[in-house]
Amino acid sequence: MTAALQLFATCAKGLEPLLFDELKQLGLSEVQQTIAGCRFQASLPEAYRVCLWSRLASRILLQLGQTEVGFKLESTTAAIAATPWHEHFTANESFVVDFTGQNQQIRHTQFGAQLVKDGVVDHFRAQGLERPSIDKAEPDIRIHAHLHHNILTWYLDLSGDALHRRGYRLAQGAAPVRETLAAAIAMRAGVDESTQLLVDPFCGSGTLLLEAAMIVLDHAPGLLRERWGFNAWLQHDDVTWHALVAEAQQRLTNAKAARSLKILGADNDPKVLAIADQNAQRLGFTDFCEWRAQDATQFTLPEELAGQTGLLLCNPPYGERLGEEVETLLLYRRFGQRLRTSFAGWQIAILAGDESLLKRLKLRSHKKYKLFNGALDVILALYDLNKEQIEFTKEQSSDLANRLKKNYQKLEKWAAKEGVSAWRVYDADLPEYNAAVDVYNDHLVIQEYAAPKDIPPAVAKERLWFLLDTLAEVLPFTAANMHLKVRQKQSGKSQYQRQQLRNITTVVHEYEAQFLVNLSDYLDTGLFLDHRWARRQLAKMSAGKNILNLFAYTCTASVHAALAGAKQVTSVDLSKTYLAWGEQNFQLNGLQPRQHPLVQADCLQWLQEQRPQQRFDVIFLDPPTFSNSKRMHDVLDIQRDHVMLLKLAARLLKDDGVILFSNNKRKFKLDEEGLAEAFLRAENWTERSISTDFARHKGIHHLFKVTHWHD
Repeated sequence: MTAALQLFATCAKGLEPLLFDELKQLGLSEVQQTIAGCRFQASLPEAYRVCLWSRLASRILLQLGQTEVGFKLESTTAAIAATPWHEHFTANESFVVDFTGQNQQIRHTQFGAQLVKDGVVDHFRAQGLERPSIDKAEPDIRIHAHLHHNILTWYLDLSGDALHRRGYRLAQGAAPVRETLAAAIAMRAGVDESTQLLVDPFCGSGTLLLEAAMIVLDHAPGLLRERWGFNAWLQHDDVTWHALVAEAQQRLTNAKAARSLKILGADNDPKVLAIADQNAQRLGFTDFCEWRAQDATQFTLPEELAGQTGLLLCNPPYGERLGEEVETLLLYRRFGQRLRTSFAGWQIAILAGDESLLKRLKLRSHKKYKLFNGALDVILALYDLNKEQIEFTKEQSSDLANRLKKNYQKLEKWAAKEGVSAWRVYDADLPEYNAAVDVYNDHLVIQEYAAPKDIPPAVAKERLWFLLDTLAEVLPFTAANMHLKVRQKQSGKSQYQRQQLRNITTVVHEYEAQFLVNLSDYLDTGLFLDHRWARRQLAKMSAGKNILNLFAYTCTASVHAALAGAKQVTSVDLSKTYLAWGEQNFQLNGLQPRQHPLVQADCLQWLQEQRPQQRFDVIFLDPPTFSNSKRMHDVLDIQRDHVMLLKLAARLLKDDGVILFSNNKRKFKLDEEGLAEAFLRAENWTERSISTDFARHKGIHHLFKVTHWHD
């Protein structure tokens, strides 16, 4: 086939310009860049050369036919059948059809593929030949059909398996980069035959480094592949192909002998380093490579490379899973500091999940490219550390660091003396850093409050990042044990929504009790720290008494009452999940839940259904500020409904009984007249209930002692 062939090289989105340049460099003159690939004309030897040498293409497709898809699909099948398929493969070869695109007549790719398959089979029958069989797993021939604007084009896939399957990577790490993307990163970073030192501190299974090394050492990306889409093609020229392979092998041999290259990869996972070494062995690059188990934020060059400069390229974690934000942000911040101090004069290429991560490096990039890592939008940023890198951020005040240190030193001692291992260390003490920070053993939970409307989102985010940076610097907690949650004003359906199950838990102690807290899966942890004093007060009232805990949540107040010797504690909550959690808390404290009923019910409805018998000595009532749960019988607004709720509860209270009524509505006003009409009186215990760690935030809750009015 000496005539010009019509071909299409597919590629991942974002790589089209690079692919265009690559095809030009391979000696092709008729190249047209389009979406997700490039069209080009080539002779058969040139088409083979693209298959063997393209680092960026996903597939090389040889166009065999084209037709307009009209109302009658029979004409489309006939046009496909008119292609001389028997000149391309025999009935002894299996085939498969890959179909993309749709229109009014062909709305499903499976239907489109069947249409093309029928045309191919019809052709063989018309020639009086046996029909070839279908093999979806390992076909001898792969046909690709694409429908665009009612034009159907069909191709023979010369690649077979996608071209990113080079043959050297038989295993990979947890978050691999496809070989074609790795090659694109290396190209954008400026890798060429003169590159002498390549470093990746997040190397994983080594793909970035090895693809860059293949460029330096003139290794054809298809050289190790044994199976191609053209192997069973009747017009395949085996002599021409093997001549090209031999030429590529000689070029590799010459380059390995002539070029000086050092590859240094590091990762904190020895298992993936072993995979990287195996991949390098398959490429014949072992002599050029050194693999080291080392954390990227502590990465240093070996002594023999001290003072040298080169190219550092890497693909750090993106932190796309919920709960990894803090660890990832701090990783980028510390990695940026490492680059600044240890890699002056170097060229840096970093593939990041988004712009916010790159900002944490505090480095100025001179070029950025939008790419795709699979389905993920990513950014490749290039940095020239030959240029002075001044931290492009306003000088932050030391007030925050000083406040955090002071609070921690004071409150850690207080908590130890008090006998609690869960406490608040910071609560928007400085208004611009609008978050609460809680200690749970050796974990920190950071709850970001919604920023005021007059604060731009970028400013609020920068302040949050600075808070996280400062927490990591001045408090003794690891990044992996810092958990970020966004807490906004609760309304409607936004209360207590679970985020994503990661099951990071710890057991904290609070006076005599122990509680299981979940640091990752809910907006709240299962323990309301500000109600600590109220729970202890309930315990002091509970010996030998019957206790009712309404809106019991995870039953922490119930556990305190039971540990203090309550005769019986009844816990009522609508959530099956929280009651099961409460049962765990009972068991954790050596208490038998069967002695203390756990009732799953709408508290309002449950109160209304109870007979007005005075049977509880103490009722602990801590309702949500607002609730319209789908399973609640009524909508609850604590400001509007608190008198009604207290009246219902008082029906079940002994004459000398006590209701401990609390809520977290910031501007709550007790309706004393409404209570008096219900023959109830309330004593405000709010001030005494604010623990030392919440003294800076006195409006966090309200607590009242409510009793029957006796003349």
